[in-house]
Amino acid sequence: MNIKLTIPIKEEDIRKLKLGDIVYLTGIAYTARDEAHMRMLEKGCPVNLDEGVVFHCGPIMKKINDKWEIVAAGPTTSSRMNTLQPKVIEKFRIRGIIGKGGMDRNTLEAMGKYGCVYFAITGGAAVLAAKGIESIENVYWLDLGMPEALWMCRLKDFGPLVVAMDTNGNSIYADVDKKVQENLLIAEKKLGIINDKG
Repeated sequence: MNIKLTIPIKEEDIRKLKLGDIVYLTGIAYTARDEAHMRMLEKGCPVNLDEGVVFHCGPIMKKINDKWEIVAAGPTTSSRMNTLQPKVIEKFRIRGIIGKGGMDRNTLEAMGKYGCVYFAITGGAAVLAAKGIESIENVYWLDLGMPEALWMCRLKDFGPLVVAMDTNGNSIYADVDKKVQENLLIAEKKLGIINDKG
């Protein structure tokens, strides 16, 4: 079942989401990578992120007359923000993170505590992702460079996004890693690399 959510998202709606749910988002979201995360923790944020969504993305933009338009919106590998994300979730009470590759246990714990989920988006589909961005409403911290700036994006049925980390401590990345380790052990035993006693 496809779930459509409008940003800002209430905490109770985020907590209803389960691992594997397919979600489409409409409303305002902000791109932010490591430089933007660091600055917002050091200096505060120029926008209200409460009940909002952060997109780990270094977009490619073009300016036509006085208006910015999106060319591509490829997701950034989210693990780059692992050390910063729990503090951002706590301080700014964001409800969703869009990215690729997942995040660590500390971030997962912050998601459970404060009510936030991780939405996985397909990597390598930057032009497709850009089609879900209806317009660019504003930009902040452009001095950090185009990919690191805080872009205010108006989304329209942005997705499909997969709930890959939820508020109940579930993560498809942890599940996949566990299965990989189990399969690796089986393969090593079959190859005689290790015996049953380890």
